Parts: sequence; structure tokens; C-alpha cells
Amino acid sequence: MSKSVTGDARVELRFESHLAVLTLNRPDKLNALDFEMLLALQRAADVIDQSNARVAILTGAGEKAFCAGGDIEAWSSWPHDDFGWRWVKQGHRSFDALARLKIPMIAALNGHCLGGGLELATVADFRIAEVQSKIGLPETSLGIIPGWSGTQRAVRRFGAQVVRRMALGGEIFQGDDVLALGLADQVVAKGEALNAAHAMADKIAQRSPKASALTKLMINIAEGEEREASVETLGGLIAASSDELKVGVAAFKAKVKPVF
Repeated sequence: MSKSVTGDARVELRFESHLAVLTLNRPDKLNALDFEMLLALQRAADVIDQSNARVAILTGAGEKAFCAGGDIEAWSSWPHDDFGWRWVKQGHRSFDALARLKIPMIAALNGHCLGGGLELATVADFRIAEVQSKIGLPETSLGIIPGWSGTQRAVRRFGAQVVRRMALGGEIFQGDDVLALGLADQVVAKGEALNAAHAMADKIAQRSPKASALTKLMINIAEGEEREASVETLGGLIAASSDELKVGVAAFKAKVKPVF
């Protein structure tokens, strides 16, 4: 299964055994995102969640960038209402869908990871960055804000002070700083992020998929990742595994009072 699943050739999804590999394939634009790509990411998340994959890998094509963020040419001419209600909200829908996948996701950062690109990488459970990757949130230098949860999910994942240094102070981090600040879980040599992600994915895939999914869900609850839906998902899983559900459904179909 490949790029046809997403409806956009610039967002490729393929399955390799236990892996779902999602690739931004717009290297000529440093894998910058436009509106159609955001929609494709949301579709990809739906396909992954309905698959039998145990781990997902998110990466970018080419050697220069994981993702340089939102394509300025795509949004700069939008009326301000459309920018807020369509561009920003769709980014949240797409990124939230990826962050809330039931399976663990690893982001392989094979180059620049800036603005919306960092916000996209933040949806992953793990990040592996190549040593040359530059990571930051430069939006305020353009007169906008980090609008795809750069002030929310990124703060929960990396801490407020690190986000302040990037979003307010304009600092760009790479190499050992990325690891020390917790922006990535591993820093590897140039060209090695995807290999390292596959190695990590293989280890994760050897663990119980049900236990891993439940553990990820509970971590998301603790972290405040859509807590209401996550709590009810967990409760629903527990209730659905009970024999009482079978009794209730059978009684409903038979039009009799259930006896629990």
C-alpha cells in the first residue's frame, strides 16, 4: 500500500510488515506543507489506525529537511479568517490524529525541522535526529505564532523554557543540544535517522501490541492529550471486553430484560 492511500503523491504511506512508513515527499520545497498535504496527513492517520501495523515511522524525503514547516506561499495570501479557521484548525485536526494513533510513532528527522515541521515531529512518541538537523520555531520572526500546537503540545513534550528559547528567543538547536534539551531521543550521523528508526521500531514491535496501545493511551491521558476522549476510550475498551456487554446486546436483540 502506498501513496494512493492518502490522495496526494507528496504524502506517501506504505506498509512494511509490522511498520507503517509515512513520508513527506516534497523535497524540492523542503517538504513544506500546504493545505492539501494537511488533508492527506489526516487521511493517512485514519488508514494507519485501521491497519495491523504495530509501529509507525514518520520522515521526510531528500537529504535537506524533515519538514521546513507550513509553505509560506500556500498560506500568506489567505484572508485572516480563513487562515485561522481553515489553515490553523486543519493543521490541528491532522496533527491531533497523528498524535493520537493507537500505535507508537517514531519521527526520523533527516534534516531541518522548523516551525510546523517541529510541531509535526512533536506528535511522535520518539524523535531521532540527524546531527545536522536544525530544530526551532521561527514563526514570530514572520509575524505569526507557532499555531499547530507549538505553544501547547510542544510545551508538554519539551517544557516551557525550551519552547520560549525557540519561539521567543529565536534559538535554533542542533547536534548535542537537541539531545540535551530533550527535543530528540537520539542524535545520529547524517543519513542514519531512518535506519535508527527502523531499529527502534523492530524492538517496539516485539512487545505486546495490546499492552503497548493501552500504555500509550494512558501516557496520553497523563500528558493531557485529548484527555476526555482518551479516558472514555479506555473505559470503552474495558467495558467491551466484559461478558456483560454480550448479555446486554443479546437481550436487546431478543427484546427481553437483561440479567447481568
